[in-house]
Amino acid sequence: MIESSSLPGDPTALHLRISFDDELWGTPQADTLERWNVAVLHRRRTHDGAEGPAAGSACATADCPSCTTEDVAVGEMTFYRVHLDRGRNAYWAMEEESEELYETAQVLLDADTGSFTSEVSERLEYVGSALLVMDRVTLESQWRGYGLAPVLAIEAIHRLMAGCRAIACSPGVTDLSQRLTDRSEWDRVNAKITQGWESIGFRLYRDNVYLLSPASQDLEEQRGVFRGQLADLGASWRATIS
Repeated sequence: MIESSSLPGDPTALHLRISFDDELWGTPQADTLERWNVAVLHRRRTHDGAEGPAAGSACATADCPSCTTEDVAVGEMTFYRVHLDRGRNAYWAMEEESEELYETAQVLLDADTGSFTSEVSERLEYVGSALLVMDRVTLESQWRGYGLAPVLAIEAIHRLMAGCRAIACSPGVTDLSQRLTDRSEWDRVNAKITQGWESIGFRLYRDNVYLLSPASQDLEEQRGVFRGQLADLGASWRATIS
């Protein structure tokens, strides 16, 4: 069982701020690739300037006049909605955007048409035409190790997957500030990350590219499971500071 008392705050006070910057260029590239930024925020209450995990515990009511509330960034996620039916060829648009997106395009898309390859299409239900790529998920170190990344990611996916036929990711360490000089430790952390994305429903397709169908019933069911786990983790944390 994960020890919740070492969490820096109540995990149920985490929330997401999802944003998309439309620069109104109207270029084929912009019409094909949408970059969505997701800020992971923790809502903290402090009572009379007090600090620490129990700072707001002395408040009798949620609207205590001596309390102040602030949203503190504790992580971020990046998603790309790739439109395969408008703008430029999506394969080459992804190649131009980043090496990571290009690697995904090489596995899933036809270079000539920019559409899903026939092999990929056969695996997917037709519930949309776009591709949603979960490009990067990071949390500050003090929030890691509690299984929160999949909990947060599945909520972002739920908001962004409308109109998509597939969701893709490539599990692995993205925060290079982690000092994983030992190969076995590197492999252990990567395996744990992969396990987290598999718990959402992602399954390996090829070359470390994992796929998830927005039509999967498991996706909605797992979202409910994760919400229950988050509520339990929050209750456990509050019990340790009361």
